[in-house]
Amino acid sequence: MTALTARSRASVDRCHALALAAGGTCDGAPGLRPHYHPAYYGAYFRDLDGNKLCVACHEPEGGV
Repeated sequence: MTALTARSRASVDRCHALALAAGGTCDGAPGLRPHYHPAYYGAYFRDLDGNKLCVACHEPEGGV
């Protein structure tokens, strides 16, 4: 899995939406994943080749 860091939760949402619009499939909708840490907000998707990707923000709500 490849992981990308986003500066805000809104960026995570946008990236996930764009990936799905481009033909990717959802592998975990955007949301908090507190089992990683309290501020972890991530989304998972698969590209057209089936590769799993993650985009995550590690900042508290509101970003940096």
